[in-house]
Amino acid sequence: MILVISYDEDHTLDVVGRLEAAGREVVRFDLADFPAQGVINLDYPDGGPPDCTLTAPTGSASLADCRVAWWRRVRPFTVDRTLRTARDQGFAASETNQALYGLFHGLGCAWINPPELDAIAQHKPYQWETARRVGLMLPRTLVTNQPERARRFVQEVGVGRTVFKSFLAHADAWRETRLVRPEDLEHLDAVRYAPVIFQEFVPGADLRVTVVGERVFAAEIDASATSYPVDMRTVVDEARVRPVTLPPALTDALLRFMRRLGLVYGAIDLRRRPDGQYMFFEVNPAGQWLFVEHRAGLPISAEVAALLARIDEHGPERATSSPSMAGSTA
Repeated sequence: MILVISYDEDHTLDVVGRLEAAGREVVRFDLADFPAQGVINLDYPDGGPPDCTLTAPTGSASLADCRVAWWRRVRPFTVDRTLRTARDQGFAASETNQALYGLFHGLGCAWINPPELDAIAQHKPYQWETARRVGLMLPRTLVTNQPERARRFVQEVGVGRTVFKSFLAHADAWRETRLVRPEDLEHLDAVRYAPVIFQEFVPGADLRVTVVGERVFAAEIDASATSYPVDMRTVVDEARVRPVTLPPALTDALLRFMRRLGLVYGAIDLRRRPDGQYMFFEVNPAGQWLFVEHRAGLPISAEVAALLARIDEHGPERATSSPSMAGSTA
């Protein structure tokens, strides 16, 4: 059985459909259904293996036979609305966390990605240090909540040549990457409220590199002629998107980077400068891929489904593609 942790709006249904069409048993749970709409039963009988069963609007399943799990997109728990106080709501969410995460960590299956490593890999400073150690190049970067340090960085790099960005792109508080403009200088005191990422702006074409096991799918997203070339995420529909082949040394470095993070899947953002140098920005362990799959014709969904099916059939030792696929690019 293949376990999928995600929700409808995440566009995982294509992969699930491919697996079911191939005869695989797939069960999908949205953590936001628990505990308000979901049932958790962990039954430990005397002398026998436990029965770990989850029931939610998307289905019911005993997870004892789960061989592979896809930790795709996780939403916060939803507690019963009759719980009025923040204290009671927090307690219910905490107890649900202990039960579900304890269950997931105890499953004897392969994970794409392992939940604990996925969570650690979300942190950008950790990503940057890991990237640096495998030989990837980073733009000049400062993280600070000290206004004086931020001003000095902007002065050294230059107004109009420095960008600032947030650590996470929350759906309810999404912020695009922005260039520091002269009128922004008077607002730098606000840095004291929370750390901000400042980076030297890197001109060039963006690359979204999707890694699935040992397969590497690279797409160039050229936003230089769009209405907002600073952040391709806001103008993907305007940008020119095409498949590209990465230099072998870069592919090898990206695969080493993923292995050090312990990730099986990840969506990596790079930018290729006019001089041909590739600069690393970040990896999203649960990054979207459909926009490059459709625009560049990359078979990413098929490869995700194939990887899950291989592990379901052969076990964790087949978590990666065959050696002949290692380092390949689409």
